[in-house]
Amino acid sequence: MELGFIILVVAILCVIAVVRELKAQNMFGVAFAAISALVFGFFSVATLYWELIHPLFQS
Repeated sequence: MELGFIILVVAILCVIAVVRELKAQNMFGVAFAAISALVFGFFSVATLYWELIHPLFQS
């Protein structure tokens, strides 16, 4: 479960990087940070779901 929270922090940092690179008008940086945010965000949500929500519905 700790891994999910760590990856979520990384995803939030990637979103901050997207905003910062948009202000600097660095489109390569925006693309790289956006792809990273999507990937890390997906894995953090999936990990947290699997550890927290999924066991509640198992019988």
